[in-house]
Amino acid sequence: MKKIHTNKKNGEGGIILVICLLLLLVVSLIGVAAITNSNSEMKISGNEIKQTGAFYAAESGLEMASASIINSYETGGTPPSPLPSGSSVEGDFHYDFSTTDAGPAVQTTLTDGAFRGLYGLIKTFNLSSTGFDSDRESSATLSLAVQDALIPLFQFAVFYQNDLEIAPGPAMILGGRVHSNSNVYLQSENSLRIDSYLTSAGNIYHGRKPGSGLGTASGDVFIKDKNGAYQSMENSDGTWLDSRSSNWVSASMSRWGGLVEDQNHGMSQLNMPIVTHGPSTNLIDRSSGNQDSYENKAGLKFVDGQALYKQGDGTWLDVTAALTAQGAITSATFRDNREGRDVRSMDLDVQRLSASGYFPTNGIIYSSLPTSSGYDVALRLKNGATLPGALTVATNNPLYTVGNFNTNTKKPAAFLADAITILSGNWTDAGSYQSLGSRMATATQVNASYLTGNTETGANGSGYCGGLENLPRFLEKWDGVTFTWRGSAVDLWYSRQATGAWGQSNVYTPPNRDWAFDPDLLDINKLPPGTPMVNLVQRTDWRQQIGS
Repeated sequence: MKKIHTNKKNGEGGIILVICLLLLLVVSLIGVAAITNSNSEMKISGNEIKQTGAFYAAESGLEMASASIINSYETGGTPPSPLPSGSSVEGDFHYDFSTTDAGPAVQTTLTDGAFRGLYGLIKTFNLSSTGFDSDRESSATLSLAVQDALIPLFQFAVFYQNDLEIAPGPAMILGGRVHSNSNVYLQSENSLRIDSYLTSAGNIYHGRKPGSGLGTASGDVFIKDKNGAYQSMENSDGTWLDSRSSNWVSASMSRWGGLVEDQNHGMSQLNMPIVTHGPSTNLIDRSSGNQDSYENKAGLKFVDGQALYKQGDGTWLDVTAALTAQGAITSATFRDNREGRDVRSMDLDVQRLSASGYFPTNGIIYSSLPTSSGYDVALRLKNGATLPGALTVATNNPLYTVGNFNTNTKKPAAFLADAITILSGNWTDAGSYQSLGSRMATATQVNASYLTGNTETGANGSGYCGGLENLPRFLEKWDGVTFTWRGSAVDLWYSRQATGAWGQSNVYTPPNRDWAFDPDLLDINKLPPGTPMVNLVQRTDWRQQIGS
Protein backbone atom coordinates (compact mmCIF):
# COMPACT_ATOMS: atom_id res chain seq x y z
CA MET A 1 0.00 0.00 0.00
CA LYS A 2 1.39 3.32 -1.02
CA LYS A 3 1.93 5.88 1.76
CA ILE A 4 0.84 9.52 1.40
CA HIS A 5 3.25 12.07 2.97
CA THR A 6 2.07 15.53 4.34
CA ASN A 7 4.24 18.62 3.58
CA LYS A 8 4.74 19.95 7.13
CA LYS A 9 6.92 22.76 5.99
CA ASN A 10 4.23 24.26 3.70
CA GLY A 11 1.59 23.89 6.46
CA GLU A 12 3.76 25.61 8.97
CA GLY A 13 4.36 28.46 6.52
CA GLY A 14 0.65 29.00 6.13
CA ILE A 15 0.16 29.29 9.86
CA ILE A 16 3.02 31.79 10.14
CA LEU A 17 1.48 33.84 7.38
CA VAL A 18 -1.84 33.95 9.19
CA ILE A 19 -0.14 34.94 12.43
CA CYS A 20 1.79 37.72 10.67
CA LEU A 21 -1.38 39.02 9.11
CA LEU A 22 -3.06 39.03 12.51
CA LEU A 23 -0.11 40.85 14.07
CA LEU A 24 -0.14 43.39 11.26
CA LEU A 25 -3.85 43.92 11.84
CA VAL A 26 -3.29 44.44 15.57
CA VAL A 27 -0.45 46.89 14.94
CA SER A 28 -2.61 48.75 12.45
CA LEU A 29 -5.48 48.93 14.90
CA ILE A 30 -3.10 50.19 17.58
CA GLY A 31 -1.77 52.81 15.18
CA VAL A 32 -5.23 53.93 14.21
CA ALA A 33 -6.23 54.09 17.88
CA ALA A 34 -3.10 56.06 18.69
CA ILE A 35 -3.77 58.54 15.89
CA THR A 36 -7.40 58.87 16.93
CA ASN A 37 -6.44 59.32 20.58
CA SER A 38 -3.77 61.86 19.64
CA ASN A 39 -6.28 63.84 17.61
CA SER A 40 -8.73 63.69 20.51
CA GLU A 41 -6.09 64.84 22.99
CA MET A 42 -5.08 67.67 20.70
CA LYS A 43 -8.69 68.73 20.42
CA ILE A 44 -9.18 68.44 24.18
CA SER A 45 -5.95 70.36 24.78
CA GLY A 46 -7.08 73.05 22.40
CA ASN A 47 -10.42 73.28 24.16
CA GLU A 48 -8.70 73.49 27.54
CA ILE A 49 -6.46 76.29 26.30
CA LYS A 50 -9.48 78.16 24.99
CA GLN A 51 -11.43 77.54 28.20
CA THR A 52 -8.51 78.65 30.36
CA GLY A 53 -8.03 81.74 28.24
CA ALA A 54 -11.73 82.57 28.48
CA PHE A 55 -11.58 82.17 32.26
CA TYR A 56 -8.64 84.54 32.67
CA ALA A 57 -10.21 87.01 30.27
CA ALA A 58 -13.31 87.04 32.49
CA GLU A 59 -11.06 87.48 35.54
CA SER A 60 -9.49 90.52 33.87
CA GLY A 61 -12.94 92.09 33.54
CA LEU A 62 -13.70 91.53 37.23
CA GLU A 63 -10.32 92.90 38.25
CA MET A 64 -10.76 96.01 36.13
CA ALA A 65 -14.20 96.75 37.56
CA SER A 66 -13.35 96.00 41.21
CA ALA A 67 -10.10 98.01 41.07
CA SER A 68 -12.04 101.00 39.76
CA ILE A 69 -14.55 100.82 42.65
CA ILE A 70 -11.88 100.32 45.33
CA ASN A 71 -9.69 103.16 44.03
CA SER A 72 -12.66 105.52 43.85
CA TYR A 73 -13.64 104.85 47.47
CA GLU A 74 -10.07 105.04 48.78
CA THR A 75 -9.31 108.34 47.04
CA GLY A 76 -12.67 110.08 47.18
CA GLY A 77 -14.94 108.13 49.49
CA THR A 78 -17.57 107.55 46.80
CA PRO A 79 -18.17 104.96 44.04
CA PRO A 80 -17.13 105.78 40.47
CA SER A 81 -19.70 107.42 38.23
CA PRO A 82 -20.66 105.89 35.92
CA LEU A 83 -20.18 102.42 37.35
CA PRO A 84 -17.48 100.45 35.51
CA SER A 85 -18.54 98.47 32.42
CA GLY A 86 -17.19 97.79 28.96
CA SER A 87 -15.44 95.36 26.61
CA SER A 88 -11.81 94.62 25.88
CA VAL A 89 -9.55 92.29 23.87
CA GLU A 90 -6.43 90.55 25.13
CA GLY A 91 -4.71 88.52 22.40
CA ASP A 92 -7.14 85.94 21.05
CA PHE A 93 -9.63 86.48 23.87
CA HIS A 94 -12.36 89.00 24.58
CA TYR A 95 -14.32 89.95 27.68
CA ASP A 96 -17.40 91.97 28.50
CA PHE A 97 -17.97 93.24 32.04
CA SER A 98 -20.65 95.24 33.86
CA THR A 99 -21.49 96.53 37.34
CA THR A 100 -24.89 96.95 38.96
CA ASP A 101 -25.80 98.77 42.15
CA ALA A 102 -27.42 96.30 44.58
CA GLY A 103 -29.48 99.01 46.23
CA PRO A 104 -29.35 101.21 49.35
CA ALA A 105 -26.69 100.58 52.00
CA VAL A 106 -27.68 98.31 54.88
CA GLN A 107 -26.38 98.52 58.45
CA THR A 108 -24.51 95.28 59.21
CA THR A 109 -22.20 94.10 61.98
CA LEU A 110 -18.84 92.86 60.73
CA THR A 111 -18.00 89.31 61.83
CA ASP A 112 -14.47 88.82 60.45
CA GLY A 113 -11.09 90.51 60.56
CA ALA A 114 -9.75 93.26 62.77
CA PHE A 115 -13.02 95.20 62.52
CA ARG A 116 -15.17 92.36 63.87
CA GLY A 117 -17.86 93.56 66.19
CA LEU A 118 -18.06 97.00 64.59
CA TYR A 119 -21.02 97.92 62.46
CA GLY A 120 -20.84 99.49 59.06
CA LEU A 121 -23.23 100.85 56.54
CA ILE A 122 -22.67 98.23 53.84
CA LYS A 123 -23.25 99.08 50.19
CA THR A 124 -22.89 96.28 47.63
CA PHE A 125 -22.05 96.32 43.94
CA ASN A 126 -22.50 93.18 41.80
CA LEU A 127 -19.92 92.62 39.09
CA SER A 128 -20.29 90.25 36.11
CA SER A 129 -17.72 89.43 33.45
CA THR A 130 -17.81 86.98 30.50
CA GLY A 131 -14.66 85.94 28.64
CA PHE A 132 -14.59 84.03 25.33
CA ASP A 133 -12.19 83.03 22.57
CA SER A 134 -12.22 84.69 19.16
CA ASP A 135 -14.17 81.77 17.65
CA ARG A 136 -16.64 81.84 20.55
CA GLU A 137 -16.15 78.11 21.06
CA SER A 138 -15.43 78.48 24.77
CA SER A 139 -16.61 80.99 27.35
CA ALA A 140 -16.48 81.61 31.08
CA THR A 141 -18.79 83.80 33.13
CA LEU A 142 -17.68 85.03 36.57
CA SER A 143 -19.42 87.16 39.17
CA LEU A 144 -18.15 89.06 42.22
CA ALA A 145 -19.62 91.31 44.89
CA VAL A 146 -17.67 94.36 46.04
CA GLN A 147 -18.79 95.78 49.37
CA ASP A 148 -17.98 99.16 50.88
CA ALA A 149 -18.37 99.29 54.65
CA LEU A 150 -18.76 102.86 55.86
CA ILE A 151 -17.61 102.51 59.49
CA PRO A 152 -18.28 105.33 62.00
CA LEU A 153 -15.19 106.09 64.09
CA PHE A 154 -17.28 106.90 67.16
CA GLN A 155 -17.99 103.20 67.80
CA PHE A 156 -15.09 102.99 70.25
CA ALA A 157 -15.27 104.12 73.83
CA VAL A 158 -11.57 104.90 73.31
CA PHE A 159 -9.52 104.95 70.11
CA TYR A 160 -5.87 106.10 70.12
CA GLN A 161 -3.52 106.41 67.19
CA ASN A 162 -0.48 106.62 69.47
CA ASP A 163 0.36 104.97 72.81
CA LEU A 164 -2.64 104.76 75.14
CA GLU A 165 -1.88 105.34 78.82
CA ILE A 166 -4.48 104.97 81.56
CA ALA A 167 -3.41 105.57 85.17
CA PRO A 168 -6.23 107.15 87.19
CA GLY A 169 -5.94 108.18 90.81
CA PRO A 170 -9.59 107.85 91.93
CA ALA A 171 -11.54 104.74 90.92
CA MET A 172 -12.47 104.74 87.25
CA ILE A 173 -14.94 102.64 85.26
CA LEU A 174 -14.54 102.70 81.50
CA GLY A 175 -17.40 101.20 79.49
CA GLY A 176 -17.07 100.32 75.83
CA ARG A 177 -14.49 99.11 73.36
CA VAL A 178 -10.86 100.32 73.80
CA HIS A 179 -8.19 100.21 71.08
CA SER A 180 -4.74 101.65 70.42
CA ASN A 181 -2.80 101.45 67.18
CA SER A 182 0.34 101.46 69.37
CA ASN A 183 1.04 100.19 72.90
CA VAL A 184 -1.31 100.22 75.89
CA TYR A 185 -0.12 100.97 79.45
CA LEU A 186 -2.55 100.28 82.31
CA GLN A 187 -2.40 100.90 86.03
CA SER A 188 -4.33 102.64 88.80
CA GLU A 189 -3.86 104.03 92.26
CA ASN A 190 -7.28 102.76 93.30
CA SER A 191 -9.03 100.62 90.68
CA LEU A 192 -9.57 100.69 86.94
CA ARG A 193 -12.35 98.67 85.32
CA ILE A 194 -12.70 98.13 81.56
CA ASP A 195 -16.02 96.71 80.44
CA SER A 196 -15.43 95.57 76.85
CA TYR A 197 -12.81 94.69 74.22
CA LEU A 198 -9.26 95.85 74.95
CA THR A 199 -7.10 95.59 71.82
CA SER A 200 -3.69 96.88 70.79
CA ALA A 201 -1.65 96.77 67.59
CA GLY A 202 1.40 96.93 69.87
CA ASN A 203 1.74 95.39 73.32
CA ILE A 204 -0.45 95.57 76.43
CA TYR A 205 1.51 96.37 79.57
CA HIS A 206 0.75 96.88 83.23
CA GLY A 207 2.61 99.91 84.53
CA ARG A 208 3.95 103.22 83.27
CA LYS A 209 5.26 104.11 79.86
CA PRO A 210 9.02 104.73 80.00
CA GLY A 211 9.79 108.43 80.29
CA SER A 212 6.86 109.28 82.55
CA GLY A 213 9.16 109.94 85.52
CA LEU A 214 6.59 108.33 87.81
CA GLY A 215 6.47 105.04 89.68
CA THR A 216 4.07 102.16 89.15
CA ALA A 217 0.91 102.17 91.26
CA SER A 218 -0.43 98.99 92.86
CA GLY A 219 -4.17 99.51 92.42
CA ASP A 220 -6.01 96.74 90.64
CA VAL A 221 -6.96 96.66 86.96
CA PHE A 222 -10.04 94.64 86.01
CA ILE A 223 -11.23 93.72 82.51
CA LYS A 224 -14.48 91.91 81.81
CA ASP A 225 -14.29 88.45 80.25
CA LYS A 226 -16.60 87.00 77.59
CA ASN A 227 -19.12 86.09 80.30
CA GLY A 228 -19.25 89.66 81.62
CA ALA A 229 -17.29 88.94 84.81
CA TYR A 230 -14.39 91.18 85.86
CA GLN A 231 -10.99 89.43 85.82
CA SER A 232 -7.91 91.07 87.33
CA MET A 233 -4.60 91.57 85.50
CA GLU A 234 -2.89 90.55 88.76
CA ASN A 235 -1.81 86.94 89.20
CA SER A 236 -2.17 85.03 92.44
CA ASP A 237 1.55 85.44 93.12
CA GLY A 238 1.36 89.24 92.91
CA THR A 239 2.82 89.52 89.39
CA TRP A 240 0.89 91.01 86.49
CA LEU A 241 -0.37 89.23 83.40
CA ASP A 242 0.68 91.29 80.38
CA SER A 243 2.57 90.93 77.09
CA ARG A 244 5.85 90.40 78.95
CA SER A 245 4.52 87.17 80.47
CA SER A 246 5.94 84.01 78.91
CA ASN A 247 2.45 82.50 78.61
CA TRP A 248 0.75 85.76 77.67
CA VAL A 249 -1.25 84.56 74.64
CA SER A 250 -2.65 81.38 76.16
CA ALA A 251 -3.15 82.85 79.63
CA SER A 252 -4.91 85.98 78.35
CA MET A 253 -7.20 83.85 76.19
CA SER A 254 -8.03 81.71 79.17
CA ARG A 255 -8.62 84.65 81.50
CA TRP A 256 -10.58 86.99 79.22
CA GLY A 257 -11.89 84.69 76.50
CA GLY A 258 -10.57 86.69 73.54
CA LEU A 259 -11.59 90.15 74.73
CA VAL A 260 -7.96 91.16 75.37
CA GLU A 261 -5.67 90.94 72.32
CA ASP A 262 -2.50 92.61 71.07
CA GLN A 263 0.04 92.04 68.30
CA ASN A 264 1.02 88.73 69.89
CA HIS A 265 -2.51 87.50 69.14
CA GLY A 266 -2.31 88.77 65.55
CA MET A 267 -4.00 92.12 66.14
CA SER A 268 -2.90 94.71 63.57
CA GLN A 269 -3.50 98.43 63.24
CA LEU A 270 -7.03 99.52 62.57
CA ASN A 271 -6.23 102.02 59.87
CA MET A 272 -8.89 104.68 59.91
CA PRO A 273 -8.29 106.83 56.84
CA ILE A 274 -10.77 109.48 57.91
CA VAL A 275 -8.98 112.04 55.76
CA THR A 276 -8.46 111.72 52.02
CA HIS A 277 -5.02 113.33 51.97
CA GLY A 278 -2.54 114.48 54.61
CA PRO A 279 -2.56 114.17 58.40
CA SER A 280 -5.64 113.71 60.56
CA THR A 281 -5.31 117.33 61.75
CA ASN A 282 -6.72 118.25 58.33
CA LEU A 283 -10.10 117.70 59.96
CA ILE A 284 -9.75 120.81 62.14
CA ASP A 285 -7.49 122.96 59.94
CA ARG A 286 -8.76 125.68 57.62
CA SER A 287 -10.26 124.65 54.30
CA SER A 288 -7.84 126.40 51.92
CA GLY A 289 -6.29 123.58 49.91
CA ASN A 290 -7.77 121.11 52.40
CA GLN A 291 -10.83 119.21 51.23
CA ASP A 292 -11.12 117.31 54.53
CA SER A 293 -11.65 120.40 56.71
CA TYR A 294 -14.85 120.65 58.72
CA GLU A 295 -14.99 124.25 57.54
CA ASN A 296 -16.21 122.76 54.25
CA LYS A 297 -19.05 121.01 56.10
CA ALA A 298 -20.09 123.81 58.43
CA GLY A 299 -23.48 125.50 58.42
CA LEU A 300 -22.13 128.22 60.76
CA LYS A 301 -18.50 129.28 60.97
CA PHE A 302 -16.39 131.78 62.87
CA VAL A 303 -13.41 132.71 60.72
CA ASP A 304 -11.38 135.82 59.96
CA GLY A 305 -13.17 137.73 62.72
CA GLN A 306 -16.61 137.09 61.26
CA ALA A 307 -19.60 134.89 62.02
CA LEU A 308 -20.98 133.47 58.78
CA TYR A 309 -24.26 131.57 58.41
CA LYS A 310 -24.86 129.30 55.41
CA GLN A 311 -28.19 130.02 53.78
CA GLY A 312 -30.43 127.63 51.89
CA ASP A 313 -29.01 128.71 48.53
CA GLY A 314 -25.46 127.95 49.69
CA THR A 315 -24.37 131.59 50.11
CA TRP A 316 -22.87 132.90 53.34
CA LEU A 317 -24.57 135.60 55.40
CA ASP A 318 -22.50 137.73 57.79
CA VAL A 319 -24.31 137.44 61.13
CA THR A 320 -21.54 138.83 63.35
CA ALA A 321 -23.50 141.90 64.42
CA ALA A 322 -26.72 139.95 64.96
CA LEU A 323 -25.13 137.27 67.16
CA THR A 324 -23.18 139.89 69.11
CA ALA A 325 -26.29 141.98 69.72
CA GLN A 326 -28.19 138.93 70.97
CA GLY A 327 -25.37 137.91 73.30
CA ALA A 328 -24.80 134.62 71.49
CA ILE A 329 -21.12 135.45 71.07
CA THR A 330 -19.07 137.36 73.62
CA SER A 331 -15.41 137.55 74.58
CA ALA A 332 -13.68 136.81 77.88
CA THR A 333 -10.25 136.41 79.44
CA PHE A 334 -9.28 133.79 82.01
CA ARG A 335 -6.24 131.90 83.25
CA ASP A 336 -5.31 128.39 82.15
CA ASN A 337 -2.84 127.26 84.80
CA ARG A 338 -1.79 124.19 82.85
CA GLU A 339 -0.71 126.37 79.95
CA GLY A 340 0.59 129.04 82.31
CA ARG A 341 -1.01 131.71 80.14
CA ASP A 342 -4.08 133.86 79.89
CA VAL A 343 -6.68 132.77 77.36
CA ARG A 344 -8.82 135.09 75.28
CA SER A 345 -11.92 133.14 74.38
CA MET A 346 -14.83 133.61 72.10
CA ASP A 347 -17.73 132.40 74.23
CA LEU A 348 -20.57 130.81 72.31
CA ASP A 349 -23.82 130.74 74.29
CA VAL A 350 -25.65 127.71 72.89
CA GLN A 351 -29.02 128.70 74.34
CA ARG A 352 -28.87 132.18 72.83
CA LEU A 353 -27.59 130.83 69.54
CA SER A 354 -30.64 128.58 69.43
CA ALA A 355 -32.94 131.58 69.95
CA SER A 356 -31.11 133.69 67.37
CA GLY A 357 -32.38 131.76 64.36
CA TYR A 358 -28.85 131.05 63.19
CA PHE A 359 -28.30 127.60 64.62
CA PRO A 360 -26.84 125.70 61.63
CA THR A 361 -29.41 123.65 59.75
CA ASN A 362 -26.93 120.76 59.36
CA GLY A 363 -25.76 121.00 62.99
CA ILE A 364 -22.05 121.65 62.21
CA ILE A 365 -20.13 124.66 63.57
CA TYR A 366 -16.53 125.46 62.65
CA SER A 367 -14.26 127.99 64.35
CA SER A 368 -10.75 129.26 63.70
CA LEU A 369 -9.93 132.33 65.77
CA PRO A 370 -7.24 134.90 64.92
CA THR A 371 -4.17 134.91 67.13
CA SER A 372 -3.87 137.45 69.94
CA SER A 373 -0.47 138.78 71.01
CA GLY A 374 0.47 137.61 74.48
CA TYR A 375 -2.59 135.37 74.84
CA ASP A 376 -3.80 131.94 73.83
CA VAL A 377 -7.07 131.94 71.91
CA ALA A 378 -9.88 129.42 72.33
CA LEU A 379 -13.52 128.68 71.68
CA ARG A 380 -15.66 128.22 74.81
CA LEU A 381 -19.17 126.74 74.92
CA LYS A 382 -21.60 127.94 77.60
CA ASN A 383 -25.22 127.21 78.51
CA GLY A 384 -25.17 123.99 76.53
CA ALA A 385 -27.26 121.76 78.81
CA THR A 386 -30.09 121.84 76.26
CA LEU A 387 -29.24 121.57 72.58
CA PRO A 388 -31.73 122.66 69.93
CA GLY A 389 -30.62 119.78 67.74
CA ALA A 390 -27.76 117.45 66.94
CA LEU A 391 -24.48 119.37 67.07
CA THR A 392 -20.82 118.96 66.07
CA VAL A 393 -18.31 121.70 66.90
CA ALA A 394 -14.90 121.67 65.21
CA THR A 395 -12.04 124.10 65.84
CA ASN A 396 -8.31 124.22 65.26
CA ASN A 397 -8.02 126.01 68.61
CA PRO A 398 -8.42 124.61 72.13
CA LEU A 399 -12.05 124.11 73.18
CA TYR A 400 -13.50 124.70 76.67
CA THR A 401 -16.95 123.78 77.99
CA VAL A 402 -18.58 125.31 81.06
CA GLY A 403 -21.10 123.37 83.15
CA ASN A 404 -23.37 120.54 82.00
CA PHE A 405 -23.50 119.93 78.28
CA ASN A 406 -26.26 118.11 76.41
CA THR A 407 -27.86 116.69 79.55
CA ASN A 408 -31.46 117.69 78.91
CA THR A 409 -33.10 115.49 76.25
CA LYS A 410 -29.74 114.30 74.98
CA LYS A 411 -28.95 114.86 71.30
CA PRO A 412 -26.09 113.46 69.17
CA ALA A 413 -23.09 115.73 69.82
CA ALA A 414 -19.35 115.84 69.18
CA PHE A 415 -16.27 118.06 69.60
CA LEU A 416 -13.19 118.15 67.38
CA ALA A 417 -10.42 120.35 68.75
CA ASP A 418 -6.71 120.85 69.37
CA ALA A 419 -7.41 120.12 73.07
CA ILE A 420 -10.52 119.97 75.25
CA THR A 421 -10.86 121.34 78.80
CA ILE A 422 -13.86 120.69 81.06
CA LEU A 423 -14.92 123.50 83.40
CA SER A 424 -17.60 122.77 85.99
CA GLY A 425 -20.74 124.81 86.55
CA ASN A 426 -18.99 126.46 89.50
CA TRP A 427 -16.27 128.00 87.32
CA THR A 428 -15.65 131.76 87.36
CA ASP A 429 -13.12 133.58 85.24
CA ALA A 430 -12.07 135.73 88.21
CA GLY A 431 -11.46 132.58 90.27
CA SER A 432 -9.07 131.26 87.64
CA TYR A 433 -6.47 133.74 88.93
CA GLN A 434 -6.83 132.51 92.50
CA SER A 435 -5.32 129.52 94.26
CA LEU A 436 -6.53 126.00 93.56
CA GLY A 437 -8.43 125.93 96.84
CA SER A 438 -10.63 128.74 95.52
CA ARG A 439 -11.54 126.84 92.37
CA MET A 440 -13.94 124.24 93.76
CA ALA A 441 -15.70 122.16 91.11
CA THR A 442 -19.28 120.93 91.24
CA ALA A 443 -20.60 117.69 89.73
CA THR A 444 -20.74 118.04 85.96
CA GLN A 445 -21.84 115.87 83.06
CA VAL A 446 -20.94 116.10 79.38
CA ASN A 447 -22.67 113.93 76.79
CA ALA A 448 -20.55 114.29 73.66
CA SER A 449 -18.04 112.32 71.64
CA TYR A 450 -14.73 114.03 71.09
CA LEU A 451 -11.76 113.83 68.77
CA THR A 452 -8.74 115.66 70.11
CA GLY A 453 -5.01 115.64 70.90
CA ASN A 454 -2.67 115.35 73.85
CA THR A 455 1.01 115.79 74.65
CA GLU A 456 3.53 112.94 74.42
CA THR A 457 4.97 111.24 77.49
CA GLY A 458 8.72 111.78 77.70
CA ALA A 459 8.87 114.17 74.74
CA ASN A 460 10.91 117.38 74.96
CA GLY A 461 11.93 116.64 78.51
CA SER A 462 8.35 116.44 79.82
CA GLY A 463 7.04 113.55 81.88
CA TYR A 464 3.65 111.86 81.96
CA CYS A 465 1.13 113.21 79.44
CA GLY A 466 -1.73 112.81 81.89
CA GLY A 467 -3.17 109.75 80.15
CA LEU A 468 -6.67 109.08 78.98
CA GLU A 469 -7.97 110.20 82.37
CA ASN A 470 -6.75 113.71 81.52
CA LEU A 471 -7.41 113.72 77.78
CA PRO A 472 -10.27 116.04 78.67
CA ARG A 473 -8.29 118.48 80.81
CA PHE A 474 -9.23 120.01 84.17
CA LEU A 475 -8.41 123.30 85.96
CA GLU A 476 -10.36 122.97 89.24
CA LYS A 477 -10.29 121.17 92.57
CA TRP A 478 -12.47 118.09 92.00
CA ASP A 479 -11.76 116.14 95.22
CA GLY A 480 -14.63 113.69 95.74
CA VAL A 481 -16.67 115.34 92.95
CA THR A 482 -17.82 113.30 89.95
CA PHE A 483 -17.33 114.16 86.32
CA THR A 484 -19.74 112.06 84.24
CA TRP A 485 -19.15 111.54 80.55
CA ARG A 486 -20.96 109.56 77.86
CA GLY A 487 -19.68 109.36 74.31
CA SER A 488 -16.60 108.21 72.39
CA ALA A 489 -13.03 109.41 73.05
CA VAL A 490 -10.68 109.55 70.05
CA ASP A 491 -7.07 110.79 70.13
CA LEU A 492 -5.44 111.00 66.68
CA TRP A 493 -2.75 113.67 67.09
CA TYR A 494 -0.49 115.59 69.47
CA SER A 495 -1.81 119.04 70.35
CA ARG A 496 -0.17 121.95 68.53
CA GLN A 497 -1.54 124.93 70.49
CA ALA A 498 -2.39 123.67 74.00
CA THR A 499 1.01 122.09 74.67
CA GLY A 500 1.37 122.74 78.41
CA ALA A 501 2.73 119.72 80.25
CA TRP A 502 0.53 117.79 82.67
CA GLY A 503 1.47 117.62 86.35
CA GLN A 504 2.26 121.17 87.45
CA SER A 505 1.10 122.22 90.89
CA ASN A 506 -1.88 124.51 91.43
CA VAL A 507 -3.63 123.27 88.28
CA TYR A 508 -6.29 120.75 89.37
CA THR A 509 -7.11 117.72 91.50
CA PRO A 510 -8.80 114.80 89.74
CA PRO A 511 -12.52 114.04 89.80
CA ASN A 512 -14.20 110.73 90.33
CA ARG A 513 -14.65 109.57 86.75
CA ASP A 514 -17.91 107.99 85.67
CA TRP A 515 -17.10 107.42 82.01
CA ALA A 516 -18.79 105.13 79.52
CA PHE A 517 -19.40 104.64 75.85
CA ASP A 518 -22.77 106.00 74.72
CA PRO A 519 -24.69 103.01 73.28
CA ASP A 520 -26.76 105.40 71.17
CA LEU A 521 -23.69 105.61 68.91
CA LEU A 522 -24.41 102.06 67.79
CA ASP A 523 -27.45 103.41 65.95
CA ILE A 524 -26.35 105.07 62.74
CA ASN A 525 -29.33 107.43 62.96
CA LYS A 526 -28.04 108.79 66.30
CA LEU A 527 -24.51 109.72 65.25
CA PRO A 528 -23.33 113.33 65.59
CA PRO A 529 -23.48 115.37 62.37
CA GLY A 530 -20.51 114.74 60.11
CA THR A 531 -19.19 111.82 62.19
CA PRO A 532 -15.80 110.78 60.73
CA MET A 533 -16.10 107.58 58.74
CA VAL A 534 -13.72 105.01 57.33
CA ASN A 535 -14.25 103.15 54.07
CA LEU A 536 -13.37 99.46 54.23
CA VAL A 537 -13.75 98.02 50.72
CA GLN A 538 -13.58 94.27 50.25
CA ARG A 539 -14.29 91.66 47.57
CA THR A 540 -16.73 88.89 48.42
CA ASP A 541 -19.05 86.20 46.99
CA TRP A 542 -16.94 85.13 43.94
CA ARG A 543 -18.74 82.68 41.64
CA GLN A 544 -18.00 80.86 38.37
CA GLN A 545 -20.21 79.49 35.60
CA ILE A 546 -18.51 77.92 32.57
CA GLY A 547 -20.14 77.17 29.23
CA SER A 548 -18.88 76.17 25.76
